[in-house]
Amino acid sequence: MTTFVDRVELHVAAGNGGHGCASVHREKFKPLGGPDGGNGGRGGDVILTVDQSITTLLDYHHSPHRKATNGKPGEGGNRSGKDGQDLVLAVPDGTVVLDKAGNVLADLVGHGTSFVAAQGGRGGLGNAALASARRKAPGFALLGEPGDLRDVVLELKTVADVALVGYPSAGKSSLISVLSAARPKIADYPFTTLVPNLGVVTAGSTVYTIADVPGLIPGASQGKGLGLEFLRHVERCSVLVHVLDTATLESDRDPASDLDIIEEELRQYGGLDNRPRIVVLNKTDVPDGKDLAEMVRPDLEARGYRVFEVSAVAHLGLKELSFALAELVAKGRAAKPKEEATRIVIRPKAVDDTGFTVTCEADGLFRVRGEKPERWVRQTDFNNDEAVGYLADRLNRLGVEEALVKAGARGGDGVAIGPEDNAVVFDWEPSLTAGAEMLGRRGEDHRFEGERPAAQRRKDRQAERDEAQQEFDDFEPF
Repeated sequence: MTTFVDRVELHVAAGNGGHGCASVHREKFKPLGGPDGGNGGRGGDVILTVDQSITTLLDYHHSPHRKATNGKPGEGGNRSGKDGQDLVLAVPDGTVVLDKAGNVLADLVGHGTSFVAAQGGRGGLGNAALASARRKAPGFALLGEPGDLRDVVLELKTVADVALVGYPSAGKSSLISVLSAARPKIADYPFTTLVPNLGVVTAGSTVYTIADVPGLIPGASQGKGLGLEFLRHVERCSVLVHVLDTATLESDRDPASDLDIIEEELRQYGGLDNRPRIVVLNKTDVPDGKDLAEMVRPDLEARGYRVFEVSAVAHLGLKELSFALAELVAKGRAAKPKEEATRIVIRPKAVDDTGFTVTCEADGLFRVRGEKPERWVRQTDFNNDEAVGYLADRLNRLGVEEALVKAGARGGDGVAIGPEDNAVVFDWEPSLTAGAEMLGRRGEDHRFEGERPAAQRRKDRQAERDEAQQEFDDFEPF
């Protein structure tokens, strides 16, 4: 059964915003109570947060679909809906968040670092919040916005100071077990280590972490063996240690050729040329291994490598190696730039920035794109004529109609607001007037000529009453 997962695809859905409420205050002896519909609650966010106690992405491998809760709708009596609860997902330190195209969205390093993977939708305004001096009793409310739907890829890159690289069964796991308190699985067959192992080493006043990277063989950078799975764990390490087997039983291998092959795989993977290297000749407790180490050491030192002869089994040369690694780690930490406090940068929009664009497409359709127009469309209840009229007023005040005229639109032309896959399309008719003088009864707008059945019935009854009154006035007694 899989116990370590370092790459998953996560499907996250934020909560939808609650709808606003259209309500009128009703109380005895208060016939004009006014609107009292509350606002809808905000939908919950999906937040990725670093947790030091988490070391794998296994939970998201088994349950890749995660959703936050929705906001509650508003209620009468000026009662706003409850906000949706944020969904906080704990991820290991060193998790990189990417989109489906491979673009990096966030690099989560350090306990408590957070990233909002999906943002909850806004709650809709109730009719109490929409009331104004000209629109005293709105008969509509705004709908809540849907939350974000997003597919993200999580990749775990181990956060360690030192990385042990080398062939399978070169003794990396044995070395990390004697340098630290880590207890990895150790055996004498290839690919014993299937997951990166982490250990903490104390050398004098320096404390650093060390990790072994399993499965490096020829072709690892192209996906052969286990190398491609775990090469990403080398990226964050500041020091690379080549662990070379001096007692291998394979006749076609020797420490120098092993070093060349692993270096070629690291070069093809890329981005590791500037990391300092140390060469460890392991298993020198074996007589043949000791002789081979003494034979190849001058050649490796001539190449510029710092070479250490050690034995993880006999605990030979470990102290010198741990202090040498501590020295390189300390230099790397000192060379890093100091972290500065995050500066808040305010970038005000230009005065002439309308916030939307109008383009004429090949089929003669005029498309309006912009944050405000698209959000207003999502919040509009198109079954309510007054809500649609309110949307028309807002678009007119924003300058959309003026921009359509400049773009060459005429009455009857098709206009789409939003992207191609999710747009509202209508036949545009220029508005000559807009505002409260165009409103009728609650839920109605005279700019829409189609009569509602209820409104027509009221007019018919009023006509009957007027006719009866006229007959009464014309009646002459004998």
